[in-house]
Amino acid sequence: MDKIKENEQTTTGQPPLEVQAGELLRRRGLRLAVAESCTGGLIGHRLTNIPGSSTYYMGSVTAYAYEAKVRLLGVRWATLEKFGAVSKETVIEMARGVRHALAADIGLSVSGIAGPGGGTPEKPVGLVWIGLSADDVDEAWSFVWQGDRLLNKELSAEQALQLLVDYLSEEVDE
Repeated sequence: MDKIKENEQTTTGQPPLEVQAGELLRRRGLRLAVAESCTGGLIGHRLTNIPGSSTYYMGSVTAYAYEAKVRLLGVRWATLEKFGAVSKETVIEMARGVRHALAADIGLSVSGIAGPGGGTPEKPVGLVWIGLSADDVDEAWSFVWQGDRLLNKELSAEQALQLLVDYLSEEVDE
């Protein structure tokens, strides 16, 4: 199983990102909510592998279809029609929406094309957008992975957690 222990370390000598994120969220007294599309709940799965995560993790919305993004996260139809689900604009609205829906301090979102189909020249298979919303920021980053569907999902979840840890580390340093 993929049970994570609080004192477990990765090959880098650091605890897994979900452990680092949890420690930073707990230290800051912040609450996290996640909106997942292409990762299908993988980020929430990793966060809830950590004992005590209910003190900082409010929950997730897995919104795969356009309708779910609109109804559950408040993404505007106009945004989806103009930019598509895999876009900076959409993941920012997803992150804002989940943050408000679950009364969290930080919203994290992911939308991408995991593959093997669904890509276009403008939006290739492996493209993912990750969004983060908090009182002081609404930001998004894009990445293009070269793996198969499962690897692309794992890489997307890992990168989302890394961006969260980076944001929280900057907040702690201030």
